[in-house]
Amino acid sequence: MFEFHSTDNIVRIATAGGGFTLDGASRSTDELIAIAKAANNGQADIAFRGLAQRNIDDILSIAKAGGGFITFV
Repeated sequence: MFEFHSTDNIVRIATAGGGFTLDGASRSTDELIAIAKAANNGQADIAFRGLAQRNIDDILSIAKAGGGFITFV
């Protein structure tokens, strides 16, 4: 649903507390970290899918930025 929105708009939604599922395959790790930080700030539960091919260090960085508000599906 949010795949076609800009990262800036997704960050705004997460900061406002809106939770969602996002296919993160086409977004950079830095973009996903920014979204995860916004989820933490807004206490929004976000599920990322499509990240099976990412290396474990990227996944860990995203998870850490999310502070417990990120799920990988």
